[in-house]
Amino acid sequence: MKKILLLATGGTIASVEGEKGLTPGITPNEIISYLPEENRNYQIDTEVVMNIDSTNMQPEYWGKIAEVIYKKYDQYDSFVITHGTDTMAYTSAALSYMLQNVDKPVIVTGSQLPINYHKTDARKNIVDAVRFACENVGGIFIVFDGRVIIGTRAIKMRTKSYDAFESINSPYIAYVEGEKVNYHVKLSNDKKGELLLDTALCPDVFLLKLYPGTKPELFDTLKTLYKGIVIETFGSGGIPFQGRDLSPKVQELIDADVAVVITTQCLEEGANLSVYEVGQKIDQSKVILSRDMNTEALLPKLMWTLGKTEDLAEVKKIMETSIAGDRTPDDDLFDEVL
Repeated sequence: MKKILLLATGGTIASVEGEKGLTPGITPNEIISYLPEENRNYQIDTEVVMNIDSTNMQPEYWGKIAEVIYKKYDQYDSFVITHGTDTMAYTSAALSYMLQNVDKPVIVTGSQLPINYHKTDARKNIVDAVRFACENVGGIFIVFDGRVIIGTRAIKMRTKSYDAFESINSPYIAYVEGEKVNYHVKLSNDKKGELLLDTALCPDVFLLKLYPGTKPELFDTLKTLYKGIVIETFGSGGIPFQGRDLSPKVQELIDADVAVVITTQCLEEGANLSVYEVGQKIDQSKVILSRDMNTEALLPKLMWTLGKTEDLAEVKKIMETSIAGDRTPDDDLFDEVL
């Protein structure tokens, strides 16, 4: 019989109607009361880590969740985290970096509607999450609308629909269909070492989305406030150099010891600075190349990396190394696609 710990953090799944709208108010014991009693092959305990709308999630809170998992790791076979959907992808990615060598299922789930609503996706999601938590696999995953997504590859795509999350630039791990789990990817189940906890973060990271008309002067302010900047560029990774020339400002950030990540606003297929002149004007040996990582993983990974070192060469090396399947073709998580 599997022993599971459900960690509650709040979110829509646990929300009730308040005077000013939905707010977390349902206990984790109430949440698990919706799990079917028949054919249970698990024991489930609960613990409240925090009780917040996930819009209020902070980098420091990721560490609290990771610390609880680390502390209770030997006591349980798997973990289910109930979480709001708005920042769920950031949290699942952050946990993927903070907890190394995870050889048990750590599942993050939530819902678009509270669990006590007559029409809700919450009851299906919690049942599916617990079902996948009984599998003999290791890693951080989001389970939502029957889809199993690796923790570093999820993006929330929809604000109301039950199929809120997509797996970007990576196949779905599996689909949960009732009592059956249908795998699309064969996961490596080899234990790579003892569980490691690394929650040191540098939250001084900024996300800049370029648009036609972005002022170069903005970069002068950013370099005094942040130690890392993720720039969402156009297309394959272009930086404007006509009219408002931003390319010298990128170099000024690097000269000021700011770690600069170049990514794309396009969700799929990633960035490649080698294709166009607007990309080749950027020194690829200095900036961090995101390839096909998503922004929800890039930001916590950069915070986590800067928490380890401020040496830009070392930051670039870590950021461009595949961790927990966050980028291809360096991805070594999967043995094969089924």
